[in-house]
Amino acid sequence: MSGIAAAASGDRAAGAGNRPRVFAAVCGNMLEVFDFIAYGTYAVAIGHAFFPAKSDFLSLLLSVSTFGIGFVTRPLGALLIGLLADRRGRRAGMSVSLGLMGLGSLMIAVLPPYAVLGPAAPLLLVLARLIQGIAWGGEAGPVTAYLLESAPPGRRGAFGAWQATSQSLAVLLSGAIGLVLTALVGAGAMAGWGWRVPFALGVLLVPLGLWLRSRMEEPGEAAATALPGERASSAAAEAWRARWLLFCGFLTLVAGTVSQYFLNYATSFALTVLHLPQAEALWPTVAAGVAGAAGAWWFGRLSDRFGSVPAMAVPRALLAVLIVPLLLLAMRRPDPLLFTVIVALVALLQVGGFAASVVALADALPARMRSTGFGLIYAVAISLFGGTAQTVFALLQHAAVGPVAIGWYLALVNAVAVPAAIGLGRRRAG
Repeated sequence: MSGIAAAASGDRAAGAGNRPRVFAAVCGNMLEVFDFIAYGTYAVAIGHAFFPAKSDFLSLLLSVSTFGIGFVTRPLGALLIGLLADRRGRRAGMSVSLGLMGLGSLMIAVLPPYAVLGPAAPLLLVLARLIQGIAWGGEAGPVTAYLLESAPPGRRGAFGAWQATSQSLAVLLSGAIGLVLTALVGAGAMAGWGWRVPFALGVLLVPLGLWLRSRMEEPGEAAATALPGERASSAAAEAWRARWLLFCGFLTLVAGTVSQYFLNYATSFALTVLHLPQAEALWPTVAAGVAGAAGAWWFGRLSDRFGSVPAMAVPRALLAVLIVPLLLLAMRRPDPLLFTVIVALVALLQVGGFAASVVALADALPARMRSTGFGLIYAVAISLFGGTAQTVFALLQHAAVGPVAIGWYLALVNAVAVPAAIGLGRRRAG
Protein backbone atom coordinates (compact mmCIF):
# COMPACT_ATOMS: atom_id res chain seq x y z
CA MET A 1 0.00 0.00 0.00
CA SER A 2 2.91 2.31 0.65
CA GLY A 3 3.86 2.18 -3.02
CA ILE A 4 0.31 3.10 -4.08
CA ALA A 5 0.21 5.92 -1.56
CA ALA A 6 3.55 7.22 -2.79
CA ALA A 7 2.35 7.11 -6.39
CA ALA A 8 -0.85 8.94 -5.48
CA SER A 9 1.16 11.51 -3.58
CA GLY A 10 3.42 11.95 -6.60
CA ASP A 11 0.43 12.45 -8.88
CA ARG A 12 -1.00 15.09 -6.56
CA ALA A 13 2.37 16.83 -6.43
CA ALA A 14 2.58 16.75 -10.22
CA GLY A 15 -0.91 18.20 -10.44
CA ALA A 16 -0.01 20.97 -8.03
CA GLY A 17 3.19 21.71 -9.91
CA ASN A 18 1.27 22.04 -13.14
CA ARG A 19 -1.30 24.47 -11.75
CA PRO A 20 0.61 27.60 -12.87
CA ARG A 21 0.66 26.18 -16.42
CA VAL A 22 -3.06 25.50 -16.30
CA PHE A 23 -3.76 28.96 -14.88
CA ALA A 24 -1.83 30.67 -17.67
CA ALA A 25 -3.48 28.57 -20.38
CA VAL A 26 -6.97 29.02 -18.94
CA CYS A 27 -6.64 32.79 -18.47
CA GLY A 28 -5.51 33.30 -22.05
CA ASN A 29 -8.19 30.99 -23.39
CA MET A 30 -10.89 32.73 -21.34
CA LEU A 31 -9.78 36.10 -22.68
CA GLU A 32 -9.87 34.89 -26.29
CA VAL A 33 -13.32 33.34 -25.92
CA PHE A 34 -14.58 36.47 -24.18
CA ASP A 35 -13.41 38.65 -27.06
CA PHE A 36 -14.97 36.29 -29.61
CA ILE A 37 -18.38 35.72 -27.98
CA ALA A 38 -18.91 39.28 -26.78
CA TYR A 39 -20.17 39.99 -30.28
CA GLY A 40 -22.97 37.45 -29.85
CA THR A 41 -23.96 38.85 -26.46
CA TYR A 42 -24.35 42.37 -27.87
CA ALA A 43 -25.60 41.37 -31.33
CA VAL A 44 -28.77 43.47 -31.06
CA ALA A 45 -26.89 46.72 -30.29
CA ILE A 46 -24.22 45.98 -32.91
CA GLY A 47 -26.95 45.35 -35.47
CA HIS A 48 -28.45 48.79 -34.84
CA ALA A 49 -25.02 50.46 -35.09
CA PHE A 50 -23.71 48.78 -38.24
CA PHE A 51 -26.78 47.39 -39.98
CA PRO A 52 -29.58 49.96 -39.81
CA ALA A 53 -32.69 48.41 -41.36
CA LYS A 54 -36.42 48.99 -41.59
CA SER A 55 -37.14 46.19 -39.13
CA ASP A 56 -35.41 45.08 -35.93
CA PHE A 57 -35.52 41.49 -37.21
CA LEU A 58 -33.55 42.32 -40.36
CA SER A 59 -31.02 44.32 -38.35
CA LEU A 60 -30.55 41.39 -35.96
CA LEU A 61 -30.30 38.92 -38.84
CA LEU A 62 -27.54 40.93 -40.54
CA SER A 63 -25.72 41.30 -37.22
CA VAL A 64 -25.76 37.60 -36.33
CA SER A 65 -24.79 36.73 -39.91
CA THR A 66 -21.65 38.83 -39.40
CA PHE A 67 -21.12 36.92 -36.16
CA GLY A 68 -21.04 33.81 -38.34
CA ILE A 69 -18.45 35.37 -40.67
CA GLY A 70 -15.94 34.98 -37.87
CA PHE A 71 -16.17 31.22 -38.31
CA VAL A 72 -15.17 31.18 -41.98
CA THR A 73 -11.47 31.60 -41.22
CA ARG A 74 -11.36 29.31 -38.19
CA PRO A 75 -10.14 26.24 -40.13
CA LEU A 76 -7.35 28.38 -41.63
CA GLY A 77 -6.31 29.49 -38.16
CA ALA A 78 -6.50 25.91 -36.88
CA LEU A 79 -4.20 24.72 -39.68
CA LEU A 80 -1.60 27.50 -39.60
CA ILE A 81 -1.40 28.08 -35.85
CA GLY A 82 -1.89 24.37 -35.12
CA LEU A 83 1.12 23.47 -37.27
CA LEU A 84 3.13 26.15 -35.50
CA ALA A 85 2.15 24.68 -32.12
CA ASP A 86 3.00 21.11 -33.19
CA ARG A 87 6.39 22.14 -34.59
CA ARG A 88 7.52 25.00 -32.34
CA GLY A 89 5.59 24.30 -29.16
CA ARG A 90 2.15 24.91 -27.71
CA ARG A 91 3.17 28.23 -26.18
CA ALA A 92 4.13 29.76 -29.54
CA GLY A 93 0.77 28.90 -31.06
CA MET A 94 -1.21 30.21 -28.11
CA SER A 95 0.68 33.50 -28.06
CA VAL A 96 0.11 34.18 -31.78
CA SER A 97 -3.61 33.44 -31.48
CA LEU A 98 -4.01 35.75 -28.48
CA GLY A 99 -2.30 38.63 -30.27
CA LEU A 100 -4.55 38.26 -33.32
CA MET A 101 -7.67 38.16 -31.15
CA GLY A 102 -6.62 41.40 -29.51
CA LEU A 103 -6.23 43.03 -32.94
CA GLY A 104 -9.72 42.01 -34.03
CA SER A 105 -11.27 43.21 -30.76
CA LEU A 106 -9.49 46.55 -31.02
CA MET A 107 -10.99 47.10 -34.47
CA ILE A 108 -14.51 46.39 -33.18
CA ALA A 109 -14.04 48.62 -30.14
CA VAL A 110 -13.03 51.73 -32.14
CA LEU A 111 -14.83 51.21 -35.47
CA PRO A 112 -17.23 54.11 -36.26
CA PRO A 113 -20.85 53.09 -36.98
CA TYR A 114 -22.69 53.05 -40.29
CA ALA A 115 -23.96 56.60 -39.68
CA VAL A 116 -20.36 57.86 -39.84
CA LEU A 117 -18.58 55.56 -42.32
CA GLY A 118 -21.46 54.33 -44.41
CA PRO A 119 -21.01 50.94 -46.15
CA ALA A 120 -17.34 50.83 -45.12
CA ALA A 121 -18.38 50.28 -41.49
CA PRO A 122 -19.96 46.81 -41.91
CA LEU A 123 -17.16 45.79 -44.29
CA LEU A 124 -14.50 46.65 -41.71
CA LEU A 125 -16.57 44.87 -39.06
CA VAL A 126 -16.49 41.76 -41.24
CA LEU A 127 -12.69 42.07 -41.54
CA ALA A 128 -12.38 42.27 -37.76
CA ARG A 129 -14.49 39.13 -37.37
CA LEU A 130 -12.35 37.29 -39.94
CA ILE A 131 -9.21 38.12 -37.92
CA GLN A 132 -10.91 36.95 -34.74
CA GLY A 133 -11.88 33.75 -36.53
CA ILE A 134 -8.26 32.98 -37.39
CA ALA A 135 -7.28 33.67 -33.79
CA TRP A 136 -9.87 31.46 -32.12
CA GLY A 137 -9.47 28.74 -34.75
CA GLY A 138 -5.79 28.60 -33.87
CA GLU A 139 -6.34 28.74 -30.10
CA ALA A 140 -8.49 25.66 -29.51
CA GLY A 141 -5.98 23.02 -30.64
CA PRO A 142 -2.87 24.23 -28.79
CA VAL A 143 -4.66 25.05 -25.53
CA THR A 144 -6.51 21.72 -25.42
CA ALA A 145 -3.30 19.84 -26.19
CA TYR A 146 -1.41 21.83 -23.57
CA LEU A 147 -3.95 21.09 -20.84
CA LEU A 148 -4.06 17.36 -21.62
CA GLU A 149 -0.29 17.06 -21.76
CA SER A 150 0.14 18.92 -18.48
CA ALA A 151 -2.10 16.46 -16.59
CA PRO A 152 -0.76 13.80 -14.22
CA PRO A 153 -1.89 10.19 -14.76
CA GLY A 154 -5.60 9.66 -14.26
CA ARG A 155 -6.39 13.40 -14.37
CA ARG A 156 -6.62 14.12 -18.11
CA GLY A 157 -10.39 14.57 -17.93
CA ALA A 158 -10.15 17.05 -15.08
CA PHE A 159 -7.32 19.03 -16.68
CA GLY A 160 -8.68 18.94 -20.24
CA ALA A 161 -12.10 20.09 -19.00
CA TRP A 162 -10.57 23.45 -18.16
CA GLN A 163 -10.80 24.28 -21.88
CA ALA A 164 -14.60 24.22 -21.62
CA THR A 165 -14.57 25.71 -18.12
CA SER A 166 -12.66 28.74 -19.35
CA GLN A 167 -15.20 29.23 -22.13
CA SER A 168 -18.02 29.29 -19.56
CA LEU A 169 -16.06 31.73 -17.43
CA ALA A 170 -15.80 33.95 -20.51
CA VAL A 171 -19.58 33.78 -20.96
CA LEU A 172 -19.98 34.71 -17.30
CA LEU A 173 -17.57 37.62 -17.68
CA SER A 174 -19.37 38.91 -20.77
CA GLY A 175 -22.77 38.83 -19.08
CA ALA A 176 -21.49 40.28 -15.80
CA ILE A 177 -19.80 43.21 -17.54
CA GLY A 178 -23.03 43.84 -19.46
CA LEU A 179 -25.04 43.90 -16.24
CA VAL A 180 -22.65 46.28 -14.50
CA LEU A 181 -22.49 48.61 -17.50
CA THR A 182 -26.27 48.64 -17.91
CA ALA A 183 -26.66 49.53 -14.24
CA LEU A 184 -24.06 52.30 -14.52
CA VAL A 185 -24.96 53.94 -17.83
CA GLY A 186 -28.48 52.70 -18.61
CA ALA A 187 -29.94 50.63 -21.44
CA GLY A 188 -29.97 53.58 -23.85
CA ALA A 189 -26.24 54.24 -23.49
CA MET A 190 -25.51 50.51 -23.76
CA ALA A 191 -27.28 50.42 -27.12
CA GLY A 192 -25.48 53.56 -28.26
CA TRP A 193 -21.87 53.07 -27.14
CA GLY A 194 -21.70 50.89 -24.02
CA TRP A 195 -21.46 47.66 -26.01
CA ARG A 196 -17.97 48.77 -27.10
CA VAL A 197 -16.61 48.72 -23.55
CA PRO A 198 -16.31 44.89 -23.23
CA PHE A 199 -14.21 44.78 -26.42
CA ALA A 200 -11.99 47.60 -25.13
CA LEU A 201 -11.52 45.79 -21.80
CA GLY A 202 -10.57 42.63 -23.68
CA VAL A 203 -7.92 44.54 -25.61
CA LEU A 204 -6.47 46.01 -22.43
CA LEU A 205 -6.08 42.53 -20.93
CA VAL A 206 -4.22 41.08 -23.92
CA PRO A 207 -0.75 42.20 -22.68
CA LEU A 208 -1.39 40.42 -19.38
CA GLY A 209 -2.36 37.26 -21.23
CA LEU A 210 0.74 37.42 -23.42
CA TRP A 211 2.96 37.90 -20.36
CA LEU A 212 1.42 34.89 -18.62
CA ARG A 213 1.91 32.73 -21.69
CA SER A 214 5.52 33.85 -22.12
CA ARG A 215 6.26 32.27 -18.72
CA MET A 216 4.65 28.90 -19.52
CA GLU A 217 6.77 25.75 -19.79
CA GLU A 218 6.16 23.23 -22.54
CA PRO A 219 4.65 19.95 -21.26
CA GLY A 220 7.00 16.99 -21.58
CA GLU A 221 4.69 14.97 -23.86
CA ALA A 222 4.61 17.75 -26.45
CA ALA A 223 8.34 18.39 -26.30
CA ALA A 224 9.07 14.69 -26.84
CA THR A 225 6.77 14.32 -29.83
CA ALA A 226 7.06 17.63 -31.70
CA LEU A 227 6.16 17.24 -35.35
CA PRO A 228 9.18 17.44 -37.69
CA GLY A 229 8.36 17.66 -41.37
CA GLU A 230 9.30 14.05 -42.19
CA ARG A 231 6.84 12.70 -39.59
CA ALA A 232 3.82 14.72 -40.70
CA SER A 233 2.72 12.20 -43.30
CA SER A 234 2.79 9.27 -40.85
CA ALA A 235 0.76 11.24 -38.33
CA ALA A 236 -1.80 12.13 -40.99
CA ALA A 237 -2.01 8.47 -42.03
CA GLU A 238 -2.61 7.48 -38.41
CA ALA A 239 -5.45 9.98 -38.18
CA TRP A 240 -6.95 8.67 -41.43
CA ARG A 241 -7.02 5.13 -40.04
CA ALA A 242 -9.07 6.47 -37.14
CA ARG A 243 -11.41 8.46 -39.40
CA TRP A 244 -14.64 6.89 -38.15
CA LEU A 245 -13.62 7.52 -34.57
CA LEU A 246 -12.85 11.12 -35.45
CA PHE A 247 -16.17 11.44 -37.27
CA CYS A 248 -17.93 10.40 -34.07
CA GLY A 249 -15.97 13.10 -32.27
CA PHE A 250 -16.99 15.58 -34.95
CA LEU A 251 -20.69 14.83 -34.36
CA THR A 252 -20.35 15.31 -30.60
CA LEU A 253 -18.67 18.67 -31.23
CA VAL A 254 -21.49 19.68 -33.59
CA ALA A 255 -24.05 19.07 -30.84
CA GLY A 256 -21.92 20.96 -28.35
CA THR A 257 -21.42 23.84 -30.76
CA VAL A 258 -25.09 24.34 -31.62
CA SER A 259 -26.10 24.05 -27.97
CA GLN A 260 -23.36 26.44 -26.86
CA TYR A 261 -24.36 29.08 -29.35
CA PHE A 262 -27.94 28.83 -28.18
CA LEU A 263 -26.58 29.87 -24.78
CA ASN A 264 -24.83 32.81 -26.46
CA TYR A 265 -28.11 33.61 -28.23
CA ALA A 266 -30.04 33.56 -24.94
CA THR A 267 -29.81 37.34 -24.48
CA SER A 268 -31.21 37.96 -27.97
CA PHE A 269 -33.93 35.35 -27.34
CA ALA A 270 -34.88 37.03 -24.08
CA LEU A 271 -35.05 40.45 -25.73
CA THR A 272 -36.84 39.54 -28.95
CA VAL A 273 -39.04 36.56 -27.98
CA LEU A 274 -39.72 36.97 -24.27
CA HIS A 275 -39.51 40.80 -24.45
CA LEU A 276 -37.59 41.09 -21.21
CA PRO A 277 -35.85 44.36 -20.24
CA GLN A 278 -32.16 44.70 -21.14
CA ALA A 279 -30.85 44.18 -17.60
CA GLU A 280 -33.02 41.11 -16.97
CA ALA A 281 -32.14 39.68 -20.40
CA LEU A 282 -28.46 39.55 -19.39
CA TRP A 283 -28.99 37.43 -16.27
CA PRO A 284 -29.36 34.17 -18.26
CA THR A 285 -25.92 34.77 -19.79
CA VAL A 286 -24.42 35.14 -16.30
CA ALA A 287 -26.23 31.99 -15.14
CA ALA A 288 -24.98 30.10 -18.20
CA GLY A 289 -21.41 31.04 -17.34
CA VAL A 290 -21.69 29.86 -13.72
CA ALA A 291 -23.56 26.64 -14.50
CA GLY A 292 -21.38 25.83 -17.51
CA ALA A 293 -18.17 26.21 -15.52
CA ALA A 294 -19.60 23.94 -12.81
CA GLY A 295 -20.73 21.39 -15.41
CA ALA A 296 -17.32 21.24 -17.10
CA TRP A 297 -15.53 20.84 -13.76
CA TRP A 298 -17.90 18.09 -12.60
CA PHE A 299 -18.16 16.09 -15.82
CA GLY A 300 -14.40 16.28 -16.39
CA ARG A 301 -13.88 14.50 -13.09
CA LEU A 302 -16.68 12.05 -13.80
CA SER A 303 -14.96 11.07 -17.06
CA ASP A 304 -11.77 10.28 -15.12
CA ARG A 305 -13.69 8.14 -12.64
CA PHE A 306 -16.33 6.39 -14.76
CA GLY A 307 -15.07 6.79 -18.33
CA SER A 308 -15.95 9.20 -21.07
CA VAL A 309 -19.12 7.52 -22.41
CA PRO A 310 -21.47 8.40 -19.52
CA ALA A 311 -20.00 11.91 -19.25
CA MET A 312 -20.59 12.54 -22.97
CA ALA A 313 -23.80 10.62 -23.74
CA VAL A 314 -26.01 11.28 -20.70
CA PRO A 315 -26.03 15.11 -21.00
CA ARG A 316 -26.77 14.88 -24.74
CA ALA A 317 -29.68 12.48 -24.16
CA LEU A 318 -31.15 14.72 -21.46
CA LEU A 319 -30.89 17.81 -23.67
CA ALA A 320 -32.53 16.00 -26.58
CA VAL A 321 -35.50 15.12 -24.38
CA LEU A 322 -35.85 18.29 -22.31
CA ILE A 323 -35.04 21.26 -24.54
CA VAL A 324 -38.40 21.57 -26.34
CA PRO A 325 -40.54 21.38 -23.16
CA LEU A 326 -38.22 23.88 -21.46
CA LEU A 327 -38.51 26.45 -24.27
CA LEU A 328 -42.29 26.00 -24.42
CA LEU A 329 -42.45 26.64 -20.69
CA ALA A 330 -40.30 29.79 -21.05
CA MET A 331 -42.54 31.18 -23.82
CA ARG A 332 -45.74 30.46 -21.92
CA ARG A 333 -44.35 32.05 -18.76
CA PRO A 334 -41.90 34.78 -19.85
CA ASP A 335 -40.49 35.25 -16.37
CA PRO A 336 -36.85 36.38 -16.02
CA LEU A 337 -36.11 34.04 -13.11
CA LEU A 338 -37.65 31.03 -14.83
CA PHE A 339 -35.74 31.65 -18.07
CA THR A 340 -32.51 32.12 -16.10
CA VAL A 341 -33.01 28.74 -14.39
CA ILE A 342 -33.77 27.07 -17.74
CA VAL A 343 -30.64 28.50 -19.35
CA ALA A 344 -28.55 27.45 -16.34
CA LEU A 345 -29.81 23.86 -16.63
CA VAL A 346 -29.08 23.76 -20.36
CA ALA A 347 -25.60 25.18 -19.72
CA LEU A 348 -24.84 22.61 -17.01
CA LEU A 349 -25.66 19.71 -19.34
CA GLN A 350 -24.24 21.27 -22.49
CA VAL A 351 -20.85 22.34 -21.18
CA GLY A 352 -20.45 19.20 -19.07
CA GLY A 353 -20.99 16.92 -22.07
CA PHE A 354 -18.93 19.17 -24.31
CA ALA A 355 -15.96 19.14 -21.92
CA ALA A 356 -15.94 15.34 -21.86
CA SER A 357 -16.12 15.21 -25.68
CA VAL A 358 -13.24 17.64 -26.08
CA VAL A 359 -11.03 15.55 -23.81
CA ALA A 360 -11.97 12.23 -25.46
CA LEU A 361 -11.39 13.52 -28.99
CA ALA A 362 -8.08 15.26 -28.26
CA ASP A 363 -6.88 12.21 -26.34
CA ALA A 364 -7.61 10.04 -29.38
CA LEU A 365 -5.03 11.92 -31.46
CA PRO A 366 -1.26 11.35 -31.33
CA ALA A 367 0.56 14.15 -29.50
CA ARG A 368 2.73 15.00 -32.51
CA MET A 369 -0.34 16.22 -34.43
CA ARG A 370 -2.76 16.93 -31.59
CA SER A 371 -2.86 20.71 -31.97
CA THR A 372 -3.42 20.60 -35.73
CA GLY A 373 -5.71 17.57 -35.82
CA PHE A 374 -7.97 18.53 -32.95
CA GLY A 375 -7.96 22.18 -33.97
CA LEU A 376 -9.07 21.36 -37.53
CA ILE A 377 -11.90 19.01 -36.49
CA TYR A 378 -13.02 21.49 -33.86
CA ALA A 379 -12.83 24.43 -36.27
CA VAL A 380 -14.72 22.70 -39.08
CA ALA A 381 -17.50 21.58 -36.73
CA ILE A 382 -17.85 25.05 -35.29
CA SER A 383 -17.50 26.81 -38.64
CA LEU A 384 -20.24 24.76 -40.28
CA PHE A 385 -22.65 24.65 -37.36
CA GLY A 386 -21.56 27.35 -34.91
CA GLY A 387 -21.08 30.00 -37.55
CA THR A 388 -24.59 29.42 -38.86
CA ALA A 389 -26.22 28.80 -35.48
CA GLN A 390 -27.33 32.33 -34.61
CA THR A 391 -28.54 32.97 -38.17
CA VAL A 392 -30.50 29.70 -38.05
CA PHE A 393 -31.89 30.62 -34.64
CA ALA A 394 -33.03 34.01 -35.92
CA LEU A 395 -34.72 32.39 -38.93
CA LEU A 396 -36.32 29.61 -36.88
CA GLN A 397 -37.54 32.21 -34.42
CA HIS A 398 -39.78 33.55 -37.20
CA ALA A 399 -40.74 30.14 -38.61
CA ALA A 400 -44.38 29.08 -39.01
CA VAL A 401 -44.31 26.99 -35.82
CA GLY A 402 -42.73 29.84 -33.86
CA PRO A 403 -39.56 30.08 -31.75
CA VAL A 404 -40.05 26.53 -30.43
CA ALA A 405 -38.50 25.45 -33.75
CA ILE A 406 -35.17 26.41 -32.18
CA GLY A 407 -35.79 23.71 -29.59
CA TRP A 408 -36.44 21.04 -32.22
CA TYR A 409 -33.14 21.93 -33.93
CA LEU A 410 -31.30 21.56 -30.62
CA ALA A 411 -33.08 18.29 -29.86
CA LEU A 412 -32.07 16.84 -33.24
CA VAL A 413 -28.34 17.58 -33.00
CA ASN A 414 -28.17 16.33 -29.41
CA ALA A 415 -30.02 13.11 -30.26
CA VAL A 416 -27.55 12.40 -33.11
CA ALA A 417 -24.66 12.97 -30.70
CA VAL A 418 -25.69 10.21 -28.29
CA PRO A 419 -24.61 7.22 -30.44
CA ALA A 420 -21.63 9.27 -31.66
CA ALA A 421 -20.49 9.77 -28.06
CA ILE A 422 -20.74 6.03 -27.44
CA GLY A 423 -18.66 5.35 -30.56
CA LEU A 424 -16.00 7.88 -29.55
CA GLY A 425 -15.83 6.60 -25.99
CA ARG A 426 -15.24 2.99 -27.06
CA ARG A 427 -11.67 3.93 -27.85
CA ARG A 428 -10.85 3.84 -24.15
CA ALA A 429 -12.14 0.31 -23.80
CA GLY A 430 -10.48 -0.89 -26.99
